[in-house]
Amino acid sequence: MPLDAWAWCWIACGITAIAASPLPQGRDWFGFPALLLIVAPWMCSYLVSWWPLGDNPRGWVTALIWAVAAVPVIVVAGWQEPLRPKELRLDDER
Repeated sequence: MPLDAWAWCWIACGITAIAASPLPQGRDWFGFPALLLIVAPWMCSYLVSWWPLGDNPRGWVTALIWAVAAVPVIVVAGWQEPLRPKELRLDDER
């Protein structure tokens, strides 16, 4: 795939994740797979370049780095967020 196409894929996944970020828990689900969707092909391509193709003798290292980059996304996706107040009442503060 041309590098320009990869760049647009990265941009689209980033915009999707940013668009999901202000949404409440449960509605923001589509942002996490978008981040993993763009990391997985890079990780797999380096892994395949190492084995079975043998073109890149250290491809496993780069694949491991991309896998480690995906771990925080998976961990954060599973976090429970604190409950948000439905409305702020100024009368209760007085």
